[in-house]
Amino acid sequence: MNHDQRGCFTEVFQEHWKTCIKPVQWSIVHSQKNVFRGLHLHRRHDEYLSLISGRASVGLRDLRPWSPTYGAWSLYELHGVDMACLTFPLGLLHGWYFHETSIHLQSVSEAYIDYGKEDNWGCHWSDPALEIPWPFTDPILANRASDFPTMQGLIDALGEWAPPEPPV
Repeated sequence: MNHDQRGCFTEVFQEHWKTCIKPVQWSIVHSQKNVFRGLHLHRRHDEYLSLISGRASVGLRDLRPWSPTYGAWSLYELHGVDMACLTFPLGLLHGWYFHETSIHLQSVSEAYIDYGKEDNWGCHWSDPALEIPWPFTDPILANRASDFPTMQGLIDALGEWAPPEPPV
């Protein structure tokens, strides 16, 4: 964020940043306080997230069998008053919790119309095997997310999978 007497100017994406994502769809998402979105996993696309306003905790867990960080998890806190972005590759479980009413900018490298239900896997946020120390206990979830399997159930459902082919 670049501040001056008029306010601030923030770049939210630059191709030269060399992130993992080549965005094809951008979305603005409004979330109420105590909402948890996720945990999701995609085998075909990368994602980008930037909090515009509010406060969110973002959890990630690497489920890519070929990855040197397989099984590692991270928990980040984002604030709209100090904007930053997270980008992460396919194969990472990801979910975000909103401590207050919030707005975030989200991008994916494959449009929803192209992946939809086919590549929108999930895991229940409260599975102790995740080892993510979430800062909440009773979030508001989508109906679908309430029925997500455990992490092991997700891993079993994914079966064997290999890294994606490098882009040409």
